[in-house]
Amino acid sequence: MVKFISNQKVEVDIHNMTHEQAKRYLVQFLNSVNGSVKEASIIHGYSGGTVLKDMVQKGLRHPKIKAKVKSMNEGITILMLN
Repeated sequence: MVKFISNQKVEVDIHNMTHEQAKRYLVQFLNSVNGSVKEASIIHGYSGGTVLKDMVQKGLRHPKIKAKVKSMNEGITILMLN
């Protein structure tokens, strides 16, 4: 689920998805996201394991991703977008 915080910030909730569902969802999101969005907080959770967290922080690649920032909350990774 994508929640727009402002025209430049969004939250994307992927926890409770499988690795494959989450990766497909994030790639579709990144392919379609407006160029004005500069920051996406990816809510992947961590208490049920680190599969989604690892996928976002280590395995997710896309031309729109400028940087990945670990949040103070272990269940969130922030993507800085072009």
